[in-house]
Amino acid sequence: MTDEIAAASADALGDKAVPRRRGWVIFLRDIVVILLIAVLVSFLVKSFVVRSFYIPSGSMENTLLVKDRILVDEITPHWNGYHRGDVVVFKDPGGWLPPAPAQPPRPALFEAGEWFLTLVGIAAPDSDDHLVKRLIGLPGDHVVCCNSLGQLTVNGAPIDESSYLKPGVGDDRASSVPFDVTVPKDAVWVLGDNRTRSQDSRYHQDQPGGGFVPMENIVGRAFLTTWPFDRFGLVDGHYAVFSGVSDPKPQGRRRGGRRA
Repeated sequence: MTDEIAAASADALGDKAVPRRRGWVIFLRDIVVILLIAVLVSFLVKSFVVRSFYIPSGSMENTLLVKDRILVDEITPHWNGYHRGDVVVFKDPGGWLPPAPAQPPRPALFEAGEWFLTLVGIAAPDSDDHLVKRLIGLPGDHVVCCNSLGQLTVNGAPIDESSYLKPGVGDDRASSVPFDVTVPKDAVWVLGDNRTRSQDSRYHQDQPGGGFVPMENIVGRAFLTTWPFDRFGLVDGHYAVFSGVSDPKPQGRRRGGRRA
């Protein structure tokens, strides 16, 4: 009789252990599914909605500082277009950035970790392959520097950039490099806020692209500084600065570029 009771007790304990093990399996399965969904959502957000970049240079001081981390809106400009004053991130049109030095081999675990962080949008290893500048001229705009006050003009309207330009050393002009350009179709003219340290459209006028950035190269509009925390806040487009600019005059078949 005792043996029968012991056997029955063992069977009961075994019956309880099976659902318990099954419960852990279900729990672990749910965790894996949640993680996979989270990675997929992060990947889709990074690819089509928002991307993270860090600032490697001082060309946009004091709007953006070296090592700032920013979020870039990829989707809204497809609906509303770009505007004068937007701070945009774009791929190198060709020849704007020096050749990247060869990187020494890194441990496989490090590479895998960076790949995963990039996939979910936390790491931004391609920041060194992109540039960030302020959009000054839209397609058809006639952009000139400088007038008698040292200001640039867009379609004849003088632009007071004092609200965002970093003061130069011994030079109050908007640019020490003169230019007179008409922006071609599907391109923009961009300048850095720190004009004395920005290799922007001005310095690439002799290249095949004429210093213009093709629209297709633009990743999106920078809208938020996320790091460091003491600089957390919106990236200011200073759109009021360009409020007096009229629409460009029709150019007919005339191609954009420098004027004689």
